[in-house]
Amino acid sequence: MLRASLSTLVVLLTSTAFAQADGGVAVGITPPSPTGDTEALKREFEQKLEAARREVDDLRKEMRAQLATQSVAQGWQEDWVDEKRKLELVTLDGYLRVRPDLFWRFDLGSGNDASGYSLWPRNPNSPVDRTNVGVNMRFRLEPTINVSEEVRIRTQIDALDNLVWGSTPDYGFSRNGGFGYWNDRNEFSVFSQSQTAPRAGINSLNDSIMLKRVWGEVSTPVGILRFGRMGSHWGLGMLHHDGNGIDNDWGDTVDRVMFTAEPLQGFYVTPMLDVNIVGNTSLRLPEGGQPFNLSNFDDGLNYILAVARRDTDTEARAKLDSGQTVFNYGLHFSYRNQRVDSVDFLSQPFGTDGVNTATSPGGQSVRREANLFIPDVWAKLERKNFRIEGEFAAFMGWIDNRALSGAAGLQPGFNQRLDVWQFGAVLQGEYKLLNGDLEIGGEVGFASGDRQPGFGNNPRRRGSGANGSTNPGDIEGPQYNCSASGACGDRVIRNFRFNRDYRMDMILYREILGGVTDSLYIKPKVQYRITQGFNAFAGIIYSRAIYAESTPSAANVTATTPPDPNLGLEINAGARYETEDGFYAQAQYGILFPLGGFNREGGTGSNLVNAQAFRGVFGIRF
Repeated sequence: MLRASLSTLVVLLTSTAFAQADGGVAVGITPPSPTGDTEALKREFEQKLEAARREVDDLRKEMRAQLATQSVAQGWQEDWVDEKRKLELVTLDGYLRVRPDLFWRFDLGSGNDASGYSLWPRNPNSPVDRTNVGVNMRFRLEPTINVSEEVRIRTQIDALDNLVWGSTPDYGFSRNGGFGYWNDRNEFSVFSQSQTAPRAGINSLNDSIMLKRVWGEVSTPVGILRFGRMGSHWGLGMLHHDGNGIDNDWGDTVDRVMFTAEPLQGFYVTPMLDVNIVGNTSLRLPEGGQPFNLSNFDDGLNYILAVARRDTDTEARAKLDSGQTVFNYGLHFSYRNQRVDSVDFLSQPFGTDGVNTATSPGGQSVRREANLFIPDVWAKLERKNFRIEGEFAAFMGWIDNRALSGAAGLQPGFNQRLDVWQFGAVLQGEYKLLNGDLEIGGEVGFASGDRQPGFGNNPRRRGSGANGSTNPGDIEGPQYNCSASGACGDRVIRNFRFNRDYRMDMILYREILGGVTDSLYIKPKVQYRITQGFNAFAGIIYSRAIYAESTPSAANVTATTPPDPNLGLEINAGARYETEDGFYAQAQYGILFPLGGFNREGGTGSNLVNAQAFRGVFGIRF
């Protein structure tokens, strides 16, 4: 329709041109002077025709830009039509990223807990060295194959994903000849002067190229159908984050079928079905061929309905420029269930052949009977000079059997029921001054906690207590407490965990703790635009635990010295430079002043030291 309209307009303009060339006079064009200056008339016509062509070109770009931004939310998998360059058979997007890092004293001087874990890994070659310096990189390619204007295939491919520079020298890992890799050219690694391509299981944990996502999109008269392995994003990304930012590392990838419709202007309804877990498959059996699901009982399915009111980016900009208010909101609701968990099968090395579950002694699975209800509400209120945006989410449900192996699934001391009650929220705000050059804002985040010792970002880690539970002072571990006798002193998992790609600091949550959980944080921030594309920014983050019992300070509690919930005060500052042709550069410095929550000594003594970090990001987007 767009191309037909534009073609018609060009034809009309061309017809007008020929009519004028034959001596006719068009409306809006000054008739020739009595002297009959044909050359002047020709120049005047060519100028007007060129102006009309530019207007048509601008109209084409504007209409295509509007079509390209028909999405429920930026980052929510572009849940409407992406028409960008749709007439090309293959379009390429992506980025190259290089990140130098310097981390100093990230262990905070707190030592190991009773389970033998520290806040940050120590140098295996020197117990006194507490500095980590290195460079990592990633090349991300996101090709789109446009089968037609209505049908396309989209992919995400990562090459040298988070590869640490210098980690695959031609000398390294070269004597594992059983894997087909042998290099005896150098006796000492100091003579190595070349890097080899990463190969999983030989000189790296990952291959040099990984196809992470592939999904299809079909435009229909009533909406968009998507199916395949794709990213998942909602709202601010507090819970569901696709990790597509240039400085992200994780990202939620789901096997999904979804359909997005727009029953009313600006209102989007999207039902989705995710296959979270398929346990036993025939892929490990020796016959090969087409793999299939051996059991439907151990599948974990996620039923989702998302409803949102959202302006497209073009509509939002137009409203803000005209002084209007943008109010967008939505609900993302998930119901997730699993009847049986094939925990033994999923824990085996993948090279192990499958086992017939009907005849294997003791079974492989646990009768989990788990049900989770996950509402996630998002809203944004924005005007030209300010923005308020928030998100609230919860996990509510139960797990009927907590056993971590098939054999333990029938033992009374390992198969108790657990309940799940978790809540998290983020509220962001900003106000713009000096014609938008100065931006002052803040952020408050909350993640519910649990009285059980340990923060809870890594609950699969075994604690120092009986039956793998945590004792006071343990850094991580399960957030419930059940004994082998069958009694549970704490059978409710309450700690909410933010998505690992939701970034609001440089050191404490992003690196040391591995995410926001059992915490309340407050972050005032400021950003100033020095010139177009060049910004300086800074922020201060105060954080504390919801339950002081979760912190390392609980290791030395006395009648006069209770555990301390205060975690730290962190200062971050940096600058960012972006160009219209895709170059991106950012440099950040951060310092963390740990507070009493990390003090294991108790009383007035403190063994804590400040942690510092420098991070650079250099990239090219395309």
